[in-house]
Amino acid sequence: MKMRQEYTCPLEIIHDIVKGKWKTIIIFQLRKGNRTFSELQHTIEGISEKMLLQQLKELREFDLIDKISTEGYPLHVEYFLTGRGRKLLQAVEIMQELGIEYMLEHGGADILEQKGIPYSQSLPTKK
Repeated sequence: MKMRQEYTCPLEIIHDIVKGKWKTIIIFQLRKGNRTFSELQHTIEGISEKMLLQQLKELREFDLIDKISTEGYPLHVEYFLTGRGRKLLQAVEIMQELGIEYMLEHGGADILEQKGIPYSQSLPTKK
């Protein structure tokens, strides 16, 4: 991934690192520990093998995730969050909460239930 040479603020850097549909989802999927490529591909609905490989590569380039490869056949590779990745996970979890709130406010509870995403019926009051 090519990075710009000049930024006007630190948020631009983070935006460039995590932009796209899949990176925050991959980080969220790694929240509970190591995952194999196959596990990630099966839990992330709609991602192609090529796209998953590309996104994992970019996340590794920015030291948000890393991988452990075990020798032998077949090769066994597990991906995990680095310290920086765990720090970013905190922001991703807040984004997930905000997404759930929005879905509940707009009649999306059935989608959350279909996907097995836990939520509370109580919504924050609007000010």
